[in-house]
Amino acid sequence: MDADVYNQVKVSIKKLLDIDLNHYKDEQMKRRLDSWLVRSRKPNWSDYLQFASSDSDEIKRFRNYLTINVTEFFRDPDRWNTLRRDVLPKLLRNNQQNGARGGLRVWSAGCSVGVEAYSLSMLLDEEVPLSAPYLLATDLDRGAIKKALDHGPYNADEIKNLSAGQRSKYIQEQQGYYVKENAARRVTFKEQNLLEDRFENEFDLIVCRNVVIYFTSDAKNLLYAKFHAALKPGGILFVGGTEIIPRPLEIGFKNFGISFYEKVNGGSI
Repeated sequence: MDADVYNQVKVSIKKLLDIDLNHYKDEQMKRRLDSWLVRSRKPNWSDYLQFASSDSDEIKRFRNYLTINVTEFFRDPDRWNTLRRDVLPKLLRNNQQNGARGGLRVWSAGCSVGVEAYSLSMLLDEEVPLSAPYLLATDLDRGAIKKALDHGPYNADEIKNLSAGQRSKYIQEQQGYYVKENAARRVTFKEQNLLEDRFENEFDLIVCRNVVIYFTSDAKNLLYAKFHAALKPGGILFVGGTEIIPRPLEIGFKNFGISFYEKVNGGSI
């Protein structure tokens, strides 16, 4: 795809899907778009976009493809074990020392179809069952949010990391797998554009995994700065296994183990 066509497609996608591809890495996005056009069997982008604009189901499929909703419960179990063993106790201690009322404030940013948020809900229910956490989950894709609000259905691959006990307690099988109300009731889902919308703040934990890897350097820096501002002092940012914050202290973070960054004073906010 040449530069002129790509720029025209970006403008059209912004109008059609309200997704700004200027925040994404060009070469990576071009490859994804080229692949999608081949799948569509349309001869060019003009024909495809005209077709998509008149078909709501196609718009949903296209949006889902661009926002990359690939996930599973407790994805990368070793990282979740670190969250359970090291991070969560630290956050609970911080709250106790600071005299915070209520439970932890947790945000699943870029939650896709809700699997990550529901994993957090299960974890909190297992580790601090008597607390009343605020668990916010947001995503750009309204179709993904709808699936999360419906509690599913999820497939066998998506629940493969759940133990037998977790499946029995939190999952109901009925033409697919659905999250039971005991885990779902903890989560508040909202549609949100991470790079353009305003954030809530005072979070103890922000989980944003396998989202920023698709962004440009400028977009990444903007998002990390916004996350820093949204966290309490000592709060933790949990990112994907392949995501590393370059020069974290310049933004106001320090490493707290692989995939975890702790908010410290200072930074460029």
